[in-house]
Order: sequence, then C-alpha cells, then structure tokens
Amino acid sequence: MIVPDSLYGACLLSLIDFFLSIVMITGIGFVLAAFPLMNRLGKLDDETIRKTSH
Repeated sequence: MIVPDSLYGACLLSLIDFFLSIVMITGIGFVLAAFPLMNRLGKLDDETIRKTSH
C-alpha cells in the first residue's frame, strides 16, 4: 500500500503510528507485569542458597 504524499497521507500515517505506539506500549506493559510473576516462580530463600553453596 502506497500512502499518498498529501494531507490525507500524513493523517493516515499519524493514525497508523498512533495505533502502533499503543500496541508497543501495551506490549511493554505486559512484559513489565510479568517480572513479579517470574520472581515468584524462581524465588530463592537464604536457606536454599546456603545449602547449595557448601
């Protein structure tokens, strides 16, 4: 699809850019929200660290 070099084309590119930025920001939000969940799954306490280090 070729976007015309006009005001319509500029508005179309702005709308596409807006929606893609929303998708990217949402994706980054999901990744950041997953970090605490991964932290709970891979939790290590001091006892297990001491047992494995000796």
